Amino acid sequence: MNAGQALSMVLALILTLSLTSCGKANAASWMAESAQAKGATRTFTDSVGRTVELPAKIDRVALSGSLAQIFVFALAPHKLVGISNAWHASAAEFLDAKHCNLPVLGQLYGGKGGLNLETLLSSGAQAVIDVGEPKDGIAEDLYALQAQTGIPFVHISATLDTMGAAYRKLGELLGMPEEAETLAAYCEETYDKVRAIADSVEKVNLLYVTGTNGLNVIAKNSYHSEVIDLLGNNLAVVDQPSSKGTGNEVDLEQILNWNPDYIIFAPESIYETVADDPLWRNLPAIQNGNYCEVPEGPWNWLGFPPSVQRLLGMLWMAKALYPDAANYDLYEEAARYYQLFYHCNLTWEQYHALVAHSIGQKEG
Repeated sequence: MNAGQALSMVLALILTLSLTSCGKANAASWMAESAQAKGATRTFTDSVGRTVELPAKIDRVALSGSLAQIFVFALAPHKLVGISNAWHASAAEFLDAKHCNLPVLGQLYGGKGGLNLETLLSSGAQAVIDVGEPKDGIAEDLYALQAQTGIPFVHISATLDTMGAAYRKLGELLGMPEEAETLAAYCEETYDKVRAIADSVEKVNLLYVTGTNGLNVIAKNSYHSEVIDLLGNNLAVVDQPSSKGTGNEVDLEQILNWNPDYIIFAPESIYETVADDPLWRNLPAIQNGNYCEVPEGPWNWLGFPPSVQRLLGMLWMAKALYPDAANYDLYEEAARYYQLFYHCNLTWEQYHALVAHSIGQKEG
């Protein structure tokens, strides 16, 4: 036996003993790290049927937009090389500073700035993740971006009732199936709980109003209206529902004709002034105090972008509209959500400030 053969036998013996003592889990980890070191890859089929070649282990990801930002942050904030849009000003109150200060890479669709390919290329991202409703032509768009950048792009479809499946898909992508299952189970449990409430009540005739003048509405059967349509009788029926979070522009005469029993105002709309506005006071909903403002921090609870935080919005909206049927403590529900999805311990004071223009003044 020569020296090389002897060395090979010794190394084999050491490896065998190591695998025996550490168990299969450590062996799998060792093998994965070894494969990664050699540049090993794997294939992943995304939600629009594209088969994408990826690194065997993904530690650095970029995002296509703010919807993906909210969604992915919950599972893997430590893997983000940047964010698509700057966090809302309130984020500093809830998120770790290191996450608030990540570089802004821009977003793929819409928004104030397009995806900054130069910044993306310098970020070290191993993949770019798109989440949400698949746009027309998305497969072609992602293939083109892959060819241009050399970075894999993947799409994960997510609607209000498929958030659980979407998290399982994300867990598969990022190699975090157990962590993803925790979030998936929460999504399905929460959706089913609020859906049961919605099915048990006589739904309120309502409008969701947006815009600095309060003259935009989120139309029925639009992507942004999923929660509103589920929990209320959305009166905003229009010929062409807008796919934008700003909704469809209308006039006050149309709102008066719809005559909602309840009005939900988006953050930064005109909630604060309608009680003193002689035109808005023509609406019985305003006269009777049947209106509120959606909580915001670090994102609008009802969407915009329509990401996973809408589940928290469902819990809030059910409690605001149907308190007898929604027999849970909203603070406890909100605190659980903030811990799971924002990695934050929500205090009672923070919670009360968030819901102060809706139901907070009726609690505690």
